Amino acid sequence: MKKILSLLTIIVASIHLYSQNTYVFIGSFNRDKTTEGIYVYKLDTIKGKLSKVTSLKGILNPSFLTLSADGRYVFACTESKTPNAGSVSSFRFNPKDETLTFIKSQKSGGENPVYVSAHRNGKWLVNANYTEGSASVYPVSEDGTIQPAVQHFQFSEGSINEGRQDRSHVHAAVFSPDFDHLFLTDLGADKIRSYTFDSDQKEPAQTAKQPFIQSTLGSGPRHFTFHPNGKFAYCIEELSGTVNAYRYENTVLTSIQRVNTHTDQYKEDFESSDIHISPDGKFLYAANRGVENNIAIFSILDNGTLKNVGYQSTIGKHSRVFDIDETGKFVIVANAGSGNIVVFKRNPQTGLLKKTGNKVKVKSASSVKIRRY
Repeated sequence: MKKILSLLTIIVASIHLYSQNTYVFIGSFNRDKTTEGIYVYKLDTIKGKLSKVTSLKGILNPSFLTLSADGRYVFACTESKTPNAGSVSSFRFNPKDETLTFIKSQKSGGENPVYVSAHRNGKWLVNANYTEGSASVYPVSEDGTIQPAVQHFQFSEGSINEGRQDRSHVHAAVFSPDFDHLFLTDLGADKIRSYTFDSDQKEPAQTAKQPFIQSTLGSGPRHFTFHPNGKFAYCIEELSGTVNAYRYENTVLTSIQRVNTHTDQYKEDFESSDIHISPDGKFLYAANRGVENNIAIFSILDNGTLKNVGYQSTIGKHSRVFDIDETGKFVIVANAGSGNIVVFKRNPQTGLLKKTGNKVKVKSASSVKIRRY
């Protein structure tokens, strides 16, 4: 009897695993509400092939996407790169009938929103506004409706690069692994700004005891990510083409290494963009745009420092954002300049990426998120 029950358990588990689908959500700088702004594809987790299931019009320039912890809602920065405008929007995704439905938008509180993060409890959303150097905090209702902002943080100081750092440019808003802290990467001021985050308060974000971490002047902190073990964090610095590795302990960030994302042949005009860590915590990936258009691959050592193990061409231009699926099997890159989404297969032992030959055309692709349902 026990053998029969065990066999049934295995069969049920196998059916459940087999019935799961992996979806890829893609944003674009569509420039026109009458054209498609967000696309949803299904990922074949054997071959890496993408098949379109739906898309959405009626929104403008969704520059960055994120999903709620339960996957029910998609949140987007909208009206990005639109003069005197900027908003954040929510959408409902139903994997059963593969539909994406608009819910609500709110003003972003600044021009050119470029990053949005959802709290794991589903009750809060934080966005970063690049051009005006600010961030806003929004309550989110149970049905995915974004409510008006309850907090807005405006910054003004710049740094030494006159062309790019004339003022603050907040490029990301990232929660700590326990979601009790919030970090804002400020490309314009060369700072990572730090806040405590109490989700039970009406105004949850408060300046931390260490209000900011000073980056190397002229580096331009862009995107930021934590190691799965919660002990380390990594920031990709756009203007200097570097990754700054930090030890994260008792809510404090301490720099332990700074390493180039580019090869030695490049000395200037860096455009580093996005950064992610494999789910197993063994490898870090950093995207370079501009003349390189590649992803730098690093192994992560036990002490949190990085060792370069190779590079992979993105097979496109201006690789703005990429994502790794939760199994760690695939890396999908959004090439904004060439307007294509490219799928790579990841070797879990070496960390290296291999072309699958699978890609789709998405004009001015701005963002990509992968989620299994």
